Amino acid sequence: MTDSDDNSPMKRLMELTERAQALSTKVQSHAASTATGQEFAVADAATVGNAFARAWLSMAEHPEDILKFQNEMATKVADAWTRGWLGESEPPKDRRFRDESWNEDQVARAFRDAHLAMEEVASQLADALPEGSKDKLRVQFYTRQMLSALSPSNFLALNPVARQRAIQTEGGSLIDGLENMLEDLERGEGRLDIATNDRDAFTVGEDLGASIGKVVYQNELMQLIQYEPLTETQRKRPMLLVPAWINKFYILDMRPKNSMVRYLLERGHTVFIISWANPTSDHASKGFDSYMKDGPLAALDAIKAATGEDRINVLGFCIGGILVTATLAYLAAKGDKRIASATTLATMIDFTDVGEIGVFIDDNRLKALEVQMADKGYLENHHLQDMFSMIRENDLVWPYHVSNYLMGRKPPAFDLLFWNSDSTRLPAAMVIWYLRKIYLENGLREAGHLSLDGVDIDIAKIKTPMFVLATKEDHIAPWTSIYPTTGLVNGKVKFVLGGSGHIAGVINPPSPRNKYGYWTRDDYPEDHEEWLEGADFTEGSWWPAWADWLEKMDRAKQVPARKPGDGDLKPIEDAPGSFVLAR
Repeated sequence: MTDSDDNSPMKRLMELTERAQALSTKVQSHAASTATGQEFAVADAATVGNAFARAWLSMAEHPEDILKFQNEMATKVADAWTRGWLGESEPPKDRRFRDESWNEDQVARAFRDAHLAMEEVASQLADALPEGSKDKLRVQFYTRQMLSALSPSNFLALNPVARQRAIQTEGGSLIDGLENMLEDLERGEGRLDIATNDRDAFTVGEDLGASIGKVVYQNELMQLIQYEPLTETQRKRPMLLVPAWINKFYILDMRPKNSMVRYLLERGHTVFIISWANPTSDHASKGFDSYMKDGPLAALDAIKAATGEDRINVLGFCIGGILVTATLAYLAAKGDKRIASATTLATMIDFTDVGEIGVFIDDNRLKALEVQMADKGYLENHHLQDMFSMIRENDLVWPYHVSNYLMGRKPPAFDLLFWNSDSTRLPAAMVIWYLRKIYLENGLREAGHLSLDGVDIDIAKIKTPMFVLATKEDHIAPWTSIYPTTGLVNGKVKFVLGGSGHIAGVINPPSPRNKYGYWTRDDYPEDHEEWLEGADFTEGSWWPAWADWLEKMDRAKQVPARKPGDGDLKPIEDAPGSFVLAR
């Protein structure tokens, strides 16, 4: 091949240079807007800087501790470097350095070990800061962010795997990496939107969200889908699924092998699901109570029209579970008993400790957010994606930086990450009310603190049986903040702790692999750690245990299978509907 060939490295490099030049104005504009506060950023430099300044002043009161830290860091880093250089260290159990090249390359090994030693000492110092404020959490979080960014795995000169690939491909991997980066910048219009999956690998309605059904009702905020039965008879009580509205509904209807919708249909349930609208400026004034009225309450009315049933089982996932819990309290206040049972998945109702998400949310950030949303009327979807990715930066950010840019590879097809990137905007009124009233003020657990559609709510009045699932490694809804549900509502609660995290732990269908497992216990001491110490572990999926719990409460004789259109609601369009396709 010569440089005159259409796909020659030189020609490709020239084309990429032209693309980079065309993008430079957008990149500079985005950077300037973020730096000046014209563009909202989940990480506020002033807030972070003040947290570190206060931490430094606190440490300065004990200069002997600072000297001790400096000496300890210098000693540990130097010792780690020496041991790495001489090949005397053990390979770490760290996925960033799992390739054998890190052990074989003397320089890379030394940098690796020195960096890990620095991370360890810095973490110990941050942990030693005084308790009782968000400053400590912010210093811990952003110290980890900085050190994760400085990992030698992220630099071509220090990453032996990336260097070897560059040599083997005669520089082709670097050109591919540059092209990948430009594609991400172009997609983000100057913002680096790191691809974590093959965006062309799936088609919603064909590969994902493909269960057969019909949209039987819709309003401004949602479409209601009823699915075709998979059994000749069905249980008397219909099932309503309420997903989160920060992503698309099909997390509960992925591929047939991991579709919760299909699993319920196979168990003989009549299944309805809410598909939320992707808000525009027209939805700016839609608040949390709008989501309640136009979401589960409207769905309850529609399901009765479709099936004739007064008593309905409801499931809520993440913020959808928070909405279900608030709706239960609203209905309890009105003496409405239409919800026969409620299931909540990865749903906090106690926001005393929200984990690392708390570093992004305070009064100052909310005021900045209000200003940013004043014109558009909504929050862009990428802000939440950035926030959740930063919480798991060594899973959702830096591995793709290495693979996409240093190695020049395209991300693989992965259904859960495809769904994760298919997020939605959020209406301004709902975002501000939710973050202030529920996150900052922890109002959901306080009687009368929240009012929905003019009704003061109290979750202690909830007497509906509840199945509450938390997952042990959840970085968005810590299980320790979900467990208090057992003592805050007055209905009978079954609490289950699943393995893995916020998504994989929930979408964990029965399979021969018996992934993750779950913990159960019939009594609920006040302390969550005491509960876990006495809990029984079961291998495999929690889905069958949940389905058994659900079905024990519905002893009525089964009814002929219900098909969309059989009742008073006539089909509007085929599932998955049009709302889910809006980007």
